Amino acid sequence: MRMNATCRNMTGILLTGLLVIFVVPPARAASCESLSTLKLPDTTVTSAQLFDAGKFELPSPMPSPAIFKELPAFCRVTVEMKPAKDSDIKMEVWMPSTGWNGKYEGIGNGGFAGSISYPSLAGAVKAGYASASTDTGHNARGTDATWALGHPDRVVDFGYRAVHEMTVKAKAIIKAFYGDNPKRAYFNGCSNGGRQALMEAQRFPEDYDGIIAGAPANFFTHLLSAGAWDVQATQNDPASYIPGAKIPAISSAVLASCDEKDGLADGLVGDPRECRFDPAALLCKSADSNSCLTAPQVAALKKLYAGPTTTKGERIFPGRVPGGEEGAGGWPLWVTGGGPGSSLMYQFTTNFFSNMVYDNPSWDFKTFNFDTGVKTADEKQATNLNSVDPNLKAFQARGGKLIIYHGWSDSAISALNTVDYYNSVVAKLGARDTNAFIRLYLAPGMQHCGGGPGPSAFGQGGPGAPSADPQHSVYSALEEWVEKGVAPERIVATKYNGPTPDQGVKMTRPLCAYPQVAKYKGTGDTNDAASFVCAAKK
Repeated sequence: MRMNATCRNMTGILLTGLLVIFVVPPARAASCESLSTLKLPDTTVTSAQLFDAGKFELPSPMPSPAIFKELPAFCRVTVEMKPAKDSDIKMEVWMPSTGWNGKYEGIGNGGFAGSISYPSLAGAVKAGYASASTDTGHNARGTDATWALGHPDRVVDFGYRAVHEMTVKAKAIIKAFYGDNPKRAYFNGCSNGGRQALMEAQRFPEDYDGIIAGAPANFFTHLLSAGAWDVQATQNDPASYIPGAKIPAISSAVLASCDEKDGLADGLVGDPRECRFDPAALLCKSADSNSCLTAPQVAALKKLYAGPTTTKGERIFPGRVPGGEEGAGGWPLWVTGGGPGSSLMYQFTTNFFSNMVYDNPSWDFKTFNFDTGVKTADEKQATNLNSVDPNLKAFQARGGKLIIYHGWSDSAISALNTVDYYNSVVAKLGARDTNAFIRLYLAPGMQHCGGGPGPSAFGQGGPGAPSADPQHSVYSALEEWVEKGVAPERIVATKYNGPTPDQGVKMTRPLCAYPQVAKYKGTGDTNDAASFVCAAKK
């Protein structure tokens, strides 16, 4: 009797198992080409094509980066999304045909966006990720915002809607292709991409498990009000303009005053908040030359470092910090330009206020009032563009992890703004809760999103970046934190002897989780990260 009962039980189990197999078949991956018929809300799949390894090339006349020749076979899906009446959002999803690691990476945009980031898509696919990038709803150069004039829906798309829509639709396409959802989702962006990153954490906490926000332009309306301040300071009076030829003299004077404040003479301003440089020290004693500043130029330089305020003295945005003046990514690019009206901040500022605030292509920066103008910008666009909400409880509650980084020598966006945002989260959630899911790294000598006199290579470019070591890669460190629960306390940044790693290492330096800083041990090579410890700042 006992043996017969056992047999009956086993037979029942086998039949039940077979029933499950026939009733609930395992998910099947779709062919790449079949995705062209995929139906998603407010979305049209315009093409779905499988590319053999190394065979993808961008349409002429766009140059095709060398990385495309190194790509594995992958499925490229192009999509148009129209979540609002006037929306026209383009995006692409790239998925490796084999060897998918089960992860998805969303890619951020710089400037005013306006294009798909093909090199970043290629880097992700090469590393085994499915990935997506969007133009955020328009096709234009990154400094051009004329597309926004008369198109409020497209401003909303640029502000936050396009990245969220990209994320939702990309996950659906990935599931259709592989037959399974991504096990982990990551977002990576710098500058405007850093603003997008914080927007995702604040508005759409379910979208991503891990987020990297580099040099975030998150206080967008005030950042570009600061741009108006800088332009007025240097261009309202032609005598105030500081030509690029004088920037090396400013940089040398800053380093002479501030380099050794951190105990090391290494050509870097370790923490600009300790610098007390007085621009008056550069006042010409006799004839004007490239080694000194005239009185109007000294006054302009003081305004650049002080930052914008209202007539009541209320701070609008942090001023530029000493230490990032010289170099390819320094003031000649962002602040002074090759002449009046040619700097990137001039272009961003005039495009923003002309097309997104005053709806007037002839808007003149000289008319901007810092009491009323900032208020107008906030009333019209703060909800759409600013990602300054410190309440990240929902993102924390779902286990999300956020890494923020910023170069102290950033000439585009003051790193002090990022410190302000981090401190606002601490004030809202408390230091312990904030430390449980956020890390902030400040990189001495690094300019906007990279470059500069200091070490600036630490894998922030994404999964296709050179280093996969969590000790040397912010992206790998984020993955280890999300997937293994190992919180990163420091990341080693590298400066190479040339533009590529194969030219050798010049310097390494630890980036410590804020508010800690890297302190020299007192012995050892000052160009070696091993000679430093992370310690509390006095």
